[in-house]
Amino acid sequence: MSVKNGILPEQAILQLIDSDAVSAETSIGATDTHPTQIQPASLDLRLGHIAYRLRASYLPGAGRKVRDDFDDVVMHKVDLSDGAVLETGCVYLVPLQEALNLPADLSAAANPKSSTGRLDVFTRVITDGGEAFDAVPPGYSGPLYVEIAPRTFSILVRPGDRLVQLRFRRGPISILETQTVSIDLKGDGIVGYRAKRHSGLVDVAHVGGHAARDYWEPIEGRGGSFILDPEEFYILASKESVMIPENMAAEMAPIAPEIGEFRAHYAGFFDPGFGVAAVGGAGSRAVLEVRGRDVPFILRDGQPVAKLVFEAMAQTPTSLYGQNGSHYQAQGLRLSKHFKM
Repeated sequence: MSVKNGILPEQAILQLIDSDAVSAETSIGATDTHPTQIQPASLDLRLGHIAYRLRASYLPGAGRKVRDDFDDVVMHKVDLSDGAVLETGCVYLVPLQEALNLPADLSAAANPKSSTGRLDVFTRVITDGGEAFDAVPPGYSGPLYVEIAPRTFSILVRPGDRLVQLRFRRGPISILETQTVSIDLKGDGIVGYRAKRHSGLVDVAHVGGHAARDYWEPIEGRGGSFILDPEEFYILASKESVMIPENMAAEMAPIAPEIGEFRAHYAGFFDPGFGVAAVGGAGSRAVLEVRGRDVPFILRDGQPVAKLVFEAMAQTPTSLYGQNGSHYQAQGLRLSKHFKM
């Protein structure tokens, strides 16, 4: 039977683990605090025990290891074993517990998890020899690192916390279709949230443990538009419902860099089954993380801000997104799982 190209499903990821193409310091799977590490089309990656405070972000480049630059860029080490705070305005590098030994026909791409993006925590995965962030070349063998830069909230992290995820791809990228995503600002109620600066820290392991009012200011509908302030962070929702069929995976991507003074959507993976009615997702919308840039900018209802890029799965996953429960299935406008309303 021929092997199909496309995004690998969970059963193929399990085979990669069994064959040691994916390995880890501690066994990959579920724990009491983290029920699952393997999603329908991606693998959550876990923080190791040490964070390195950097004076600048960097890529090692061809022929160099990430650690080759430590003498130049590392300011000090932070032990995460008992929990440690990663502060806003700082850049950290954390070795991940997972390592790769991929076959020649497999590459991988990384992205922040949904909850990470909704906390305005900027993350990028780096490999030895890496010339691009979040990109693992075909046949890569070596460790993985994640660069972490909290932008609005300082975060409390521990070994095993999961801020990023990895998607494996056989063959080249093959785009099946795209869908434009626009902003929903209509209505008399709450249409979005603006992050409060100088809030308390967020414990990334404490689901539902933070009062939303202490961290977020609601934005009321005001005739279908409002002004984005420079360097402020917002949570908004798409006007369109999103549905990812069982034989596809999708990623949110910028629609065009020239559309305005803002950036939309940090966290971009959508697993098969997201928004599908049969698994409880009818009417799911995309939640968008939006950051204003250089000047105040008027954002209007229905304004296109991003696009969904659909790719084929190599196989249909054995389970679909939301079948085992999810904070984000059937979502409308929703903050990350760390906050209670």
